[in-house]
Amino acid sequence: MADLPLCTLLAECIYKRRWLPRPASIVGKSSRPTSEIATQNGVPSVFGQSARTTDDDAKLIFGTVFSLRNMVRKLGGEDDCFVTYRTSQYKLHYYETPTNIKFVMLTDVKSPSMRVALQQIYINLYVEYVVKNPLSPVEHPGGVGVNNELFEESLEQFVCYHQRETATPPVLSPSSLRAQDLYTKLQPTGGA
Repeated sequence: MADLPLCTLLAECIYKRRWLPRPASIVGKSSRPTSEIATQNGVPSVFGQSARTTDDDAKLIFGTVFSLRNMVRKLGGEDDCFVTYRTSQYKLHYYETPTNIKFVMLTDVKSPSMRVALQQIYINLYVEYVVKNPLSPVEHPGGVGVNNELFEESLEQFVCYHQRETATPPVLSPSSLRAQDLYTKLQPTGGA
């Protein structure tokens, strides 16, 4: 399982999604992850949870990250930052961009560091499909969040590919992320 919240400096979660491992019984069925983003009518789409529970989780994660980040900077200096922390239930991976957008991924405790993966998500997916998109809003007031189909599909494929691979994340470049090529580039090669 992996969760990926993106938070801005103002403690506002602008994107969150949960990927669950696929059960063996549905291998032939759709691999689209379950999204925690509310649907158009405001009804959340995961496990019947209310949107408040999801928002509360995002706020708790942000509060934890904010506190740890400040503690590390006070103890170690402005140049220091934390990358990950682990509990008995999950591992939190953290990446902060130069523009203060925070990428956080919750994974299994046995997962390797996701810092490179989070950096790739920022540089090659978020910047390419959200920041460079002139139709994408600059601010996301009221919890509207990122609503960019190309970003969501690319992120879905990246995370699903990474879940299948236990080694390091695939190296992506902006030229490798064109919509028509993305699906084939992120699919495993060979028969299985």
